[in-house]
Amino acid sequence: MKWSRYAAILFDLDGVITPTAEVHMRAWSETFNSFLTGRPGQPPYTDDDYFAHVDGKPRFDGVRDFLASRGIRLPEGTHDDPPEQDTVGGLGNRKNQMFNRIITREGIAAYPGSVRLLRRLAEEGMKFAVVSSSRNAKAVLHAAGLEDWFPVVVDGALAAREHIAGKPAPDTFQHAAALLGEPDARCVVVEDAISGVQAGAAGGFGLVIGVDRGAGGAELRAAGADIVVKDLAELVDA
Repeated sequence: MKWSRYAAILFDLDGVITPTAEVHMRAWSETFNSFLTGRPGQPPYTDDDYFAHVDGKPRFDGVRDFLASRGIRLPEGTHDDPPEQDTVGGLGNRKNQMFNRIITREGIAAYPGSVRLLRRLAEEGMKFAVVSSSRNAKAVLHAAGLEDWFPVVVDGALAAREHIAGKPAPDTFQHAAALLGEPDARCVVVEDAISGVQAGAAGGFGLVIGVDRGAGGAELRAAGADIVVKDLAELVDA
């Protein structure tokens, strides 16, 4: 790795900096399996469904895409629908309610290897941003004690407010690069989701690093990752 070629690192959060991807997976599983219980003929929701239809996407897109994969149609509703309502908006908010319950109950800690890489790259003078589809990104960074590392956070709430297309479009990463004052070609994208790697590959960034937390190394490479690692600690001495 020749880090001197790059000026900024744009990190996804869930599954890259913190193991919140595991919490998201649990929250989605509980939400969707509870929902499917009342629908005859529907097999249970699985981790394969998560990686194929939900991982890395804005919350309501994940709801919409999973339901479409099962041939289920619900009213769209709004993003303010109550969690108990069987709409796309309500189901998405039901999942978010479950996620926040788990985080509040159990807390969150960053991956040690990710913290090691942050410290190493800070010594190189790199700029950092978090680019996450989650609307909970700032709360997660605060809970993990990492908010001071990231002067720029482009999350699902900001993307919705400013009408920025979510992953797999590259727009949120490009927005973060602009806020850091760096050209896309001088930025590195770090992602664990297929949709996030696709976003990095589509944006003309200098390097796309895939972190294989379950999506699969071959799948991340096929989506456009230049490098795939199991943990960011592998890059500390690279």
